[in-house]
Amino acid sequence: MSTKQKDTGKKRGQQPRAAVEPDLDGLRIAALDVSTWPQFAALVERHNGIFGGCWCTFFGPDCPEKRQSYEGNRALKQRWVEEDATHAALVLDGEEAVGWAEFGPPEELPNLHHRKQYLAEQQQPPDFRVTCIFVDRRYRRRGVAELALRGAVELIAAAGGGVVEGYPHDLDGRRMSASFVYNGTRRMYERVGFVYDRPKGKGNCVMVREVAAAG
Repeated sequence: MSTKQKDTGKKRGQQPRAAVEPDLDGLRIAALDVSTWPQFAALVERHNGIFGGCWCTFFGPDCPEKRQSYEGNRALKQRWVEEDATHAALVLDGEEAVGWAEFGPPEELPNLHHRKQYLAEQQQPPDFRVTCIFVDRRYRRRGVAELALRGAVELIAAAGGGVVEGYPHDLDGRRMSASFVYNGTRRMYERVGFVYDRPKGKGNCVMVREVAAAG
């Protein structure tokens, strides 16, 4: 039975934390790995597993453990981290994770929204894709999502670079709740050097950037 939990920004029995004014100059990027798993897990737990207990597993490969329960998705994500089979740029404020941008090669992140349309129109698969950007509700609308995306680009460059795709919302002046802008906006991607390629679905688009390998 699937365990669905509303994203309320607090753990069971806890009051939500007060909003804070983050000092973006004081934030730093760290790769998601076994050493930063506790910070990542704490961020997800503060938001009840993210999107009904997803634990940022939606875009990963399908497997029997996936989408079964909150606890099952948590264990699956932790296993992927231990196996170096999932990647993300974490935004840290001190020792607390306050956001992330998930990225990886297509074989690591094969599942996409509007997949049928995407594959029908695809000319060549990218080397990497950015699939999900999430920010602690206390830090939203303050530039943390863009910082996470820039961190992902830096980590991709360190991994050898290549063609990178992202699939943000193309809002065209419309406003949307920050809770549902799961992968940022077209304008944000453009600020980070991505260029528009084509529409995807009714409100998203494909953005592309060539990232050089870190020297």
